[in-house]
Amino acid sequence: MSREDLARRQAELLQALLADGPPPAGFDASRLRVEAQVLRRKHGRVLAYQRPELAEALGDRFGELFAEFNAGRPKRDTERSGAYADEFVTWLIERGHLPKPRRGLRERLRRR
Repeated sequence: MSREDLARRQAELLQALLADGPPPAGFDASRLRVEAQVLRRKHGRVLAYQRPELAEALGDRFGELFAEFNAGRPKRDTERSGAYADEFVTWLIERGHLPKPRRGLRERLRRR
């Protein structure tokens, strides 16, 4: 297999796991869905670890809200976790799940 073919197949697999893309040839679709769910939950836990103030503010709603956000906007493989977390915060504020931050709070959240 050429490097180009390998890179294409890896990209297809990442698309299936991270962005609800179609399963690549030779992969079981149901197993990919399970693995994708595991990866998304893991990413939610990492985000909660990186932004404990966010997880604390949302409490028990964190997992459910992150899953909803992630379903509509999966993390891209080239995207920094911090930038993705910032988008999640913005999404939460826009939908009223978090209060609009006082001046300066949003910038402090972004720096973390």
